[in-house]
Amino acid sequence: MSEFTSVAKSQEVGEGEMAVFDVGGQRVAVANVEGSFHAFGDICTHQRCSLADGELDGKTVTCPCHGSQFDVTSGEVLNPPATEPVPVFPLQVEGDEIRVEV
Repeated sequence: MSEFTSVAKSQEVGEGEMAVFDVGGQRVAVANVEGSFHAFGDICTHQRCSLADGELDGKTVTCPCHGSQFDVTSGEVLNPPATEPVPVFPLQVEGDEIRVEV
């Protein structure tokens, strides 16, 4: 059974920023969108680049390698060349701890 794992303090991921963590052997990116945190798979489904190395604009992350765009709240592909969504993961904030479940 999976459980929530603490990955960071909420102040460590500033508004409009992303950070990547290893959670249960998976690379999980956490984005701060206007004060709300979202956890999603860090690896682009196009050519496996780190999305956390890309740009975050609102809730859209752009892959630094080929420009694929994803919605960090749903994992949905917004712009090709990627065609497969990235996974999203349950996230909770307890006190100042960001916790992710994979």
